[in-house]
Parts: sequence; C-alpha cells; structure tokens
Amino acid sequence: MKASNFFEMTNEELNLKLNSLKEELFNLRFKHKAGQLENANQLAICKKDIARVKTIIRQRELGISSEPNKAGKKSEKKAK
Repeated sequence: MKASNFFEMTNEELNLKLNSLKEELFNLRFKHKAGQLENANQLAICKKDIARVKTIIRQRELGISSEPNKAGKKSEKKAK
C-alpha cells in the first residue's frame, strides 16, 4: 500500500491497520517457517507497510503532519 493511502486514514484507522498488519506478519512468518509461503517478498512488503504506518503515527504525535478531517472532505465533494 502506498504511503499516500495511509495519510488519508484517521489515527484510529491507522491503529487498526497496524494491528492487522502485525497479525499478517505473524501469519506470514509462520507460513515461511512451515515452507508454505510461495512469495517470500510478502514478508518485506508487510514489514515496510508496518514501518510506514508507525512513521505516520509518530509524525502526528510530533505535530509534523495532521490527521485528515473526514467530515470536511465529504462536504467539499457535495459542494462541488
């Protein structure tokens, strides 16, 4: 997933995504050790997505970036 998609998520959505990515990484590692993982590159992709999410969460904690306003986006689309 691209970082721009993560920037559009709220903090709550990011935390949910982070938990699901961690679960996915656990399952991928388990499949890899059991020899059932066909594409080992999925591990690297999952790790990078986790790093992207953690980076965005940290940027918002430090005030470098802000959480998007979901309600504002909907009203802007309706106004056009």
